[in-house]
Amino acid sequence: MSYKIEPIGIIRSPYKEKFAVPRQPGLVPSARSEIVLHGEANALEAVRGIEQFSHLWLLFLFDQNLKAGWRPTVRPPRLGGNERIGVFASRATFRPNGIGMSAVELKGIRQQDGHVIIELGGVDLVDGTPIIDIKPYVPYSDSLPDALGGFASEQPETLNVVFSDTAIDTLQGEHGRYQQNVIAEVLAQDPRPAYKKGKTDSKEYAVHLFNFNVRFTVNHEQVTVTALESIGD
Repeated sequence: MSYKIEPIGIIRSPYKEKFAVPRQPGLVPSARSEIVLHGEANALEAVRGIEQFSHLWLLFLFDQNLKAGWRPTVRPPRLGGNERIGVFASRATFRPNGIGMSAVELKGIRQQDGHVIIELGGVDLVDGTPIIDIKPYVPYSDSLPDALGGFASEQPETLNVVFSDTAIDTLQGEHGRYQQNVIAEVLAQDPRPAYKKGKTDSKEYAVHLFNFNVRFTVNHEQVTVTALESIGD
């Protein structure tokens, strides 16, 4: 038996590619994102009462990975990318049905250009990700303080992030300060491959955030943003 799932909207976020997307929700709290509702779900009635909740569960599709299929074991970055565990013991993106789930902060609701838009914080999704459902986060049942976190029981350590003078000059005004905060929080997670963690290398990396190609290097516990190159949206 098969079932058909239709997305109800898409995410708009600063993350224009998979590289450097936070590996869990809430790790980059400064980043602002939004869901643009589509089709029959694009109705104010569908979100009536949602403002009573501070957080939401998002169910979404790992649409960029669907064609690649899945395997029963994966190598989580938290285990150095070397040890294999079962896919159902992980939050890997390559899954049997390609469905993900994130708990995010609800910032507000607005209407724009004929669409209902749900404003969010702490999102860990690539720009354009299809959303298939939204549910309120209910603290008394969803928060389990005594739950065990297995190999991911502790929040990962972060690196210090500094910006070159050239990069700073690119960021102007209040929006520039917001972009700088988000870029710093993203790169503090050290988005390099797992085997690079804790190591210095001579490579200059680049990631597409906002409308910038963000170039950076990593030296011990510090990330240096060397340049911000403007690119089209």
